[in-house]
Amino acid sequence: MTASDYRTDAELLAAAGDPDAFAAFYRRHVREVMAFCARRAVAADVGDLVSEVFATALVHSRRFDPGRGSGGAWLVGIANHKLADARRRGVVEAKLYQRIGGRPLRLDAAELEVDLGSDDLLRDLPVDQRRAVAARVLGDQSYEQIAREESVSPQVVRKRVSRALNTLRSRFSEGEQ
Repeated sequence: MTASDYRTDAELLAAAGDPDAFAAFYRRHVREVMAFCARRAVAADVGDLVSEVFATALVHSRRFDPGRGSGGAWLVGIANHKLADARRRGVVEAKLYQRIGGRPLRLDAAELEVDLGSDDLLRDLPVDQRRAVAARVLGDQSYEQIAREESVSPQVVRKRVSRALNTLRSRFSEGEQ
């Protein structure tokens, strides 16, 4: 146990520049967040969701208000938002799967570029977003795998996928009206 482990959640989060402090906060709450996500999401998504929760907590650590509840409760609130986002993405992904043939495709990179380059649904997306959403949604790769292949951070990949899915979501919304 380190000295950081004895500080309150507020003290740990206030120490924004101290990686040991956030590591102690993570160790203190990771099981709780993982259990919460595991009860509400499919097993394959739990790791990504937990990562997203703690990445968000790290970025927004200054927003934590101990007067409104514990660090665990704050993380559960973040997890609720991430789960809702994942469900919305799931609806778009399901529509995407249905539109392209009913099930996730397993293609190598060369086939993927050719197929997606001619597909009406994805053609208008920027190339980086098209590759990211194809690898994540169609190829079922993790954000970390995609990031390594694209030589960018996982956060950049998440943003590309998010932007692409938001674009596709708006196209579906327009088409349903």
